Amino acid sequence: MDLIADILLAAGALGAGFYCFVLSRRLKRFNDLEKGVGGAVAVLSSQVDDLNKSLHHAQSISNGSSKALEQLTGRAESVAQRLELMMASMHDLPETTAAPAPTAQAAEEHDALAEAYEADSQEQPVAEAEPEEEAKPAGLMFVRHNRSQNQVA
Repeated sequence: MDLIADILLAAGALGAGFYCFVLSRRLKRFNDLEKGVGGAVAVLSSQVDDLNKSLHHAQSISNGSSKALEQLTGRAESVAQRLELMMASMHDLPETTAAPAPTAQAAEEHDALAEAYEADSQEQPVAEAEPEEEAKPAGLMFVRHNRSQNQVA
């Protein structure tokens, strides 16, 4: 009886050893860096790093765009205020029945207004430019078109 127990015990030990050997090989294949889950984890980790770099780059670009939009909005508001003042001053002029011919004085006033506008647009305070940003052109940025011409009848 002891001999049968010893044979069964040895067979069980050999079976457990073979089972451990098979599990060990499966675990090595599972954690293989090229084909298994280890490789997938490594690939996903590198993709996360790339996405983080892209996110930081996109954030820096959006911050630069935001600053540029703030500057343009400030300039547009100041130009709008000047235009409102000009329109208000136009109400003070007397109305005439016939359109007067352009005179030398009107041309001089137009040139003076154009020079004042250009000088004012050049005097706008420029925020500290980052080394990556290129210089923004001063002057008229947008042209307003008559919308009634663009509509199709």
